Amino acid sequence: MDLAAVFITGLTVGGLSCMAVQGGLLAGVIASQENEESGKGKSSRLLVIPTLSFLSAKLVAHTLLGFMLGSFGSVLSLSGAVGTIVQFIAAFYMVAIALNLLNVHPIFRYVIIQPPKIITRKIKNSSKSKSIFAPAVLGLMTIFLPCGTTLAMEALAVSSGSALAGALIMMFFVLGTAPFFLGLGFITAALGETFHRQFLKLAAVAVLYFGLTSFNGALTAVNAPLTVAKFQEYIPFEIVWGEEKPVDPAVKIVNGVQQANIDISSRGYSPTRIRVRSGMPVKLTLSSYESYGCAAVFTIPELGIKALVPRNGETSVDFTPVGNGKIMWSCSMGMYSGVIEVI
Repeated sequence: MDLAAVFITGLTVGGLSCMAVQGGLLAGVIASQENEESGKGKSSRLLVIPTLSFLSAKLVAHTLLGFMLGSFGSVLSLSGAVGTIVQFIAAFYMVAIALNLLNVHPIFRYVIIQPPKIITRKIKNSSKSKSIFAPAVLGLMTIFLPCGTTLAMEALAVSSGSALAGALIMMFFVLGTAPFFLGLGFITAALGETFHRQFLKLAAVAVLYFGLTSFNGALTAVNAPLTVAKFQEYIPFEIVWGEEKPVDPAVKIVNGVQQANIDISSRGYSPTRIRVRSGMPVKLTLSSYESYGCAAVFTIPELGIKALVPRNGETSVDFTPVGNGKIMWSCSMGMYSGVIEVI
């Protein structure tokens, strides 16, 4: 578990997707209180208090949720297949959120997760309330309105198998999303809800991109025939001058075994392409250098290989390729990938 990676996730795609789902609640209560404060002639700078109240309550609620999910995970762990399913659901949900915000079709309204009616009534009452406790109530209720990335973080909390780790995962994730909500609160208070709606449309475009990227990653993780990486493989982009070398120079043959090194960092794998002979054993040495996130989980779906690489350390995988063709490898979420060309 790398809490820095969790925080960065919240600071990027998590903040955008959660703001797209939950931002309307915060904007509504701020707009309501802004009208009240302006009528009393009070400074709009005081309107930062509702935002902080909202975020504090949200942080407490999700930290407790992570604690419970981690406790659950200590009894029942998630398999890799379940994790991929969660990624598919999260990606689909992010795309649906974006298309709904962009008003592409009314059908996407029905995809968005809605809390029970009794919760909805309380949310509406809280949004109209003049009490400073209204934003806190909304913050607590955000656990009933998860965004796509939140679902992925909740799955990570379960897979941690520890109540403390689960709580820390959700806490750092929510802390990462905080700058987006602080910015949203300022924009709504300073420029009004109309500008807030336009701002959300820009966020929707970014969420759509992240959703499609996550969906492609999930397809890569299950070795689907249609992925961006495989599509690129069908496009000839290499120009070979002279005779093509039968074996990659980076691959050394030692005692009848083809050996190659793959370096792993937070930016992915290097190299991303190696060439080996068919019918001869292959040993890949995976070396990690301060890597975090899914890159540390090396998988070759076609061969059923999965290896967890220490953050600063090495591990190796062995296999014997049969036949000619290309074998894809990727991280557990499909975000980073590479190709083994068998000749």
